[in-house]
Amino acid sequence: MSDTQPLIENRPPSVATLFLERVEATPDAEAYRYPVPSAAGEGPDEWRSYTWAQAAQRVFGIAAGLMSLGVAPEERVAIASNTRVDWILADLGILCAGAATTTVYPSTNVEETAYILADSDSRVLIAEDAEQLAKVRQHRADLPGLKHVVLIDAGDVSEKGELTGAGPEHGDPEGWVISLSELTRRGADHLLADPDCVKNTVAALRSDQLATLIYTSGTTGKPKGVRLRHDCWAYMAKAIAQQGLVTDQDVQYLWLPLAHVFGKVLTAGQIEVGHVTAVDGRIDKIIENLPVVQPTYMAAVPRIFEKVYNGVASKAKAGGAAKYKIFQWAAGVAREYAKVTQENFRRTGNATAPAGLKTKHAVADRLVYAKLREAFGGRLRACVSGSAALAPDIGFFFSGAGIHILEGYGLTESSAASFVNPGEAYRTGTVGKPLPGTEVRIADDGEILLRSPGIMEGYHGLPDKTAEVLQSDGWFHTGDIGELSEDGYLRITDRKKDLIKTSGGKYIAPAEVEGQFKALCPYVSTILVHGADRNFCTALIALDEVTLTAWAEEQESLKGKPYAEVVTSDEVRQMVDGYVEELNGTLQRWQTIKKFRVLPRDLDVEHGELTPSLKLKRPVVEREFGHLIDEMYAGTREV
Repeated sequence: MSDTQPLIENRPPSVATLFLERVEATPDAEAYRYPVPSAAGEGPDEWRSYTWAQAAQRVFGIAAGLMSLGVAPEERVAIASNTRVDWILADLGILCAGAATTTVYPSTNVEETAYILADSDSRVLIAEDAEQLAKVRQHRADLPGLKHVVLIDAGDVSEKGELTGAGPEHGDPEGWVISLSELTRRGADHLLADPDCVKNTVAALRSDQLATLIYTSGTTGKPKGVRLRHDCWAYMAKAIAQQGLVTDQDVQYLWLPLAHVFGKVLTAGQIEVGHVTAVDGRIDKIIENLPVVQPTYMAAVPRIFEKVYNGVASKAKAGGAAKYKIFQWAAGVAREYAKVTQENFRRTGNATAPAGLKTKHAVADRLVYAKLREAFGGRLRACVSGSAALAPDIGFFFSGAGIHILEGYGLTESSAASFVNPGEAYRTGTVGKPLPGTEVRIADDGEILLRSPGIMEGYHGLPDKTAEVLQSDGWFHTGDIGELSEDGYLRITDRKKDLIKTSGGKYIAPAEVEGQFKALCPYVSTILVHGADRNFCTALIALDEVTLTAWAEEQESLKGKPYAEVVTSDEVRQMVDGYVEELNGTLQRWQTIKKFRVLPRDLDVEHGELTPSLKLKRPVVEREFGHLIDEMYAGTREV
């Protein structure tokens, strides 16, 4: 089965071209908002703005500055920084200099950072602060091609642009480290000498030139560099605009890591559409920022929606039995309302509901949903969810509460956005329809194959690995299993390599079981279902510290005890067992969780168990907690 969307013709060669067109079309319109912490470090941040013309002034300065350092077209310039407006401006500066951006997560460890910089042969690193600089200084001798480090936060850089206390004795040749402001100053000088250098460079860009190297965070082995050409991003920008989900009147709140392809594609779409983007990658500031920014749309990963849902549920539970009962009733009404209205829209084009359900929904709205929408800023039209599967029950809850989550699908190798749900016609539990210009085919074994201008050129320096997934006719093997509806909606059932086949020959999609549990248990953070080649399924369950601690305070036997003691208690095990039993009541016999273990801590990026986009690294977790898995199967007879 396959689906093909009409191609997008006559697209420009690059996003750099689109950026110059945007600046010329709306120079005085607001482009970006960014927070500036208060001087004393206390009180709310001050939000400031750049117009498109002001953004261009900074971008041109960075681009010309890189040229002054000798950076040539298609040479790599790396960025290691948290999400902030400077990341976007630096990326655009790199593209406008004709170079290619290598993205590095700021959480990447020293060894992997050095590997990425060496493998990409990056000439310059734009680093956020001294912490990122320290990583490369440790491997300076192993990075002969790295000619300069540019510091965004240059508190430890002198006015001359030199690292304070630097010198040959510190392993820093003179001028190796400069500040971003110094780079921009050099760019201004370069522009004085050659005023058209940036515009001429952008005009010379070809669509097949390398624009971005994004390294996938592999679960085993070294990460692979995904080569994305200028045409990938120009296509994505045009496809997003043509999809019609966003307009130039929108305000986007962007917090996703820009080193990840999901965050990066949002910057391309914004330039084409021309709306405002408020940028702040501090995850701990999301709750505080939403009422201030009042976004009309935002993108997030499922873990964020799960945390919000669990937080609301546990808060209701802490309010007493009556309050929790009201929440459970309202959650049930939300799910029923969402399912009915989505089905009616599918059949008739009208999102209607029976009168009795409408009445219940109106009451639940006053009691629960309105407060939830207010917490998101009060103006949210829709959220886009990607990077991993969202549990349908959680999606239906938010949908019924008036927070419309449009699930999408894509990979680093496809420039992020290959599918997205189409506005009002969205269907929870699917990732929507292909973007214009994207072809999809379902192979005989259920694997999803994609072909579009957004597909990567290949893996950097790895032709054999490229040939494993990319056919000569352009079809890319995603490694995901899915189903297409008759009218073109795609449902992802699992990762091909993650499907479990029990020793009894039954296939199980663990993500489906895990998603159902997340919708049932308000205290779960992550669950991993195991059972490949075993005669029954087990689970490793990590609990959310904040919500579990609040629950523990209500238990006389656990009140005041530290999290480490709470999470290993019999009371917690019994509580989780109740939710596991509830889950098992909804599953086929061979899917049920026969045994589980509560992990002593939450899974996180720092231990390498989650990717920076919060995806679960199954092999890593199974290795780390293999003793618990072995314990669950000890003494059982495998058949």
